[in-house]
Amino acid sequence: MAESQNTSLQATPEQLLYAKILEKGMYLGLALLLVTFFIYCFGILKPYISLDSISEYWGMTVSDYLHQADVEAGWAWLGMLNYADFLNFVPIAMLAGLTVICYLAIVPGLFKNGDLVMAVLALLEAVILSIAASGILGSGGH
Repeated sequence: MAESQNTSLQATPEQLLYAKILEKGMYLGLALLLVTFFIYCFGILKPYISLDSISEYWGMTVSDYLHQADVEAGWAWLGMLNYADFLNFVPIAMLAGLTVICYLAIVPGLFKNGDLVMAVLALLEAVILSIAASGILGSGGH
């Protein structure tokens, strides 16, 4: 039986930093989801689609909903944050972008430790995810 390689089960500082940011971001996102849902449910802000008529949209495709509700696709929701139902998108977008923040946070440590390949891959991952979410290429952000 061959002797197994000596591999450490300890997390690297970069892994710990990534996990720490992810944990704090997840808790912040969850708290914001609860706050924005509370604002929506208790009518603190008026919704774009009234609670009485929301069920009319449930069976629609996304494109039909966007057309019927007169909502633009993509990042246009940022201009509709004065409505409670669109305010809920803020923590969702924040949670979706959390991975990019985690990758960017570990890049300096990877470069400092001389792990050039992993640093470049983490940086490229952050750039690719950002471009995909932006909708620049016409395929994301919607």
